[in-house]
Amino acid sequence: MKTKIMDNLQKFSRAMFIPVLILPIAGLLIAIGNIFTNERLINAVPLLNNPFTMGFGSVLSSSLLPVLTNLGLIFCVGIALGLANRKKAEAAFTAVLSYLVFVFAMNKILELMGVLVDPEALRGSGQSIVLGVQILDMGVFLGIILGIVVAWIHNKYIDTEFNNAFQIYGGARFVFIVLIPILIGLAGLFSLLWPIIQNGINALGIFIQHSGNFGLFIYGMLERLLIPTGLHHLVYTPFLYSSLGGTQEIAGVVYEGARNIYFAEITDPTIKVLSESVKWDARGISKMFGLIGACLAMYHTAKPENKVKAKAILIPAAFTSFIAGVTEPIEFSFMFVSPILYLIHSVLSGLSMVILNIFGSRAIGPNGFIDFLLYNLPLGIEKTNWPIYILVGMIFFGLYYVIFRILIIKMDLKTIGRSEEVKLYSKKEYQEAKSSMNEGQDSGVNMHNLVEGLGGIKNIRDVDNCYTRLRITVDNPEKVSKDVLQNNVNAKGVIINDQSVHVVYGLEVNRVRRDLDRYIEHNSGKEIDK
Repeated sequence: MKTKIMDNLQKFSRAMFIPVLILPIAGLLIAIGNIFTNERLINAVPLLNNPFTMGFGSVLSSSLLPVLTNLGLIFCVGIALGLANRKKAEAAFTAVLSYLVFVFAMNKILELMGVLVDPEALRGSGQSIVLGVQILDMGVFLGIILGIVVAWIHNKYIDTEFNNAFQIYGGARFVFIVLIPILIGLAGLFSLLWPIIQNGINALGIFIQHSGNFGLFIYGMLERLLIPTGLHHLVYTPFLYSSLGGTQEIAGVVYEGARNIYFAEITDPTIKVLSESVKWDARGISKMFGLIGACLAMYHTAKPENKVKAKAILIPAAFTSFIAGVTEPIEFSFMFVSPILYLIHSVLSGLSMVILNIFGSRAIGPNGFIDFLLYNLPLGIEKTNWPIYILVGMIFFGLYYVIFRILIIKMDLKTIGRSEEVKLYSKKEYQEAKSSMNEGQDSGVNMHNLVEGLGGIKNIRDVDNCYTRLRITVDNPEKVSKDVLQNNVNAKGVIINDQSVHVVYGLEVNRVRRDLDRYIEHNSGKEIDK
């Protein structure tokens, strides 16, 4: 049971990396676009004030921002694709259809229930616009749930076929038919259950407000911890824009909410020091400093042969977080692979806000370094005490680095660069392998011997592969012949752990996997078991 659970968790973590590794690319380019369109930066650097750079930045940000604002759909497709045992393209297509069905079903159910809020009053309501449709704000959590459901139904029914006139409804079409009532049922279920969770978060906000630094710690921790569910908006939005974040009279006008008070105070020259309410918006330490330390720890703990690959992923992710405060590329790289690290990250984020408040910092940096510079430096040290923010940030950079590094090593956590064995090949080896794959050449492996070594087709439950090895799950490990696998199938190594069998091939593993899939498909009706 333990082996089965671990194998499933490994498979899920590999599926998660399909959407996760796209995020650093999008985040980096969005950050660059924001530099060219930031109004305060343009005023400070007149050279940027021209139609070409502003237009380029605007197009770059606008075209890629939907990648980060539609994470539910992206994760739904990516997870379904990664968890599908075969016919992955059909699984991905079904995931898109399923996401659309769920979204429109929930919208209609909420409409029939009479609970849709005014579209002009979405902020803080627990509802949001997804693909142009108003539904409950479930964030990336929705995509993860639907991706798993789609993959499970796909693997169960993808081989279902019918005879005669009904044959058109077999395969992927039947999978979608089965999913429709399940998706509508889930939409109804979450329409009833999710508001209960949201109301619990709102009630927690009132408790946080009256709990001093302990409440501030809970606030900062939940603001990170709830990101996968999309409920983090319900934590900070009331504090930024309602009386939960404070009430202040400025120049004869009463303002409610930390963000509204802050914007009013920075324009009033009579105010020497910003009010304490700004503490609810001091959320940038983990983005500008902490996660950079986490990235450095993940790089230093990556396997030596994987460091180049890890660097290519971590540098743009760290840059995106530091410059623009876009943390998803980093957070989703370890959130589900090593949940303990994400819990530590959330705790440290909450602790950083408490430390800033204790030392009297009134600086903010919720959207990265550019915001930090443009919001705080023009106001001066007296009004914001921004050097404290930098000092605390450097301390938390060190804390993140040390804690992450120790936990990754001691617990052997599978962060970037540690989850797979990746051999670095020469350019010549890579081009030869790529050429042979493109030309459709056979892998050169005797598939009959490989299947025989695995105990026969009927003993093979699941076939998968990583960068270098076949990962096969078998029903009966006693039927597996390690001698056959080591000596008759050109393998570089064989690892057998109960029902999990790994056969190492190196860079050509994709060709071996392709040939094995074909062999099983063509011979599944023949009696070739041992």
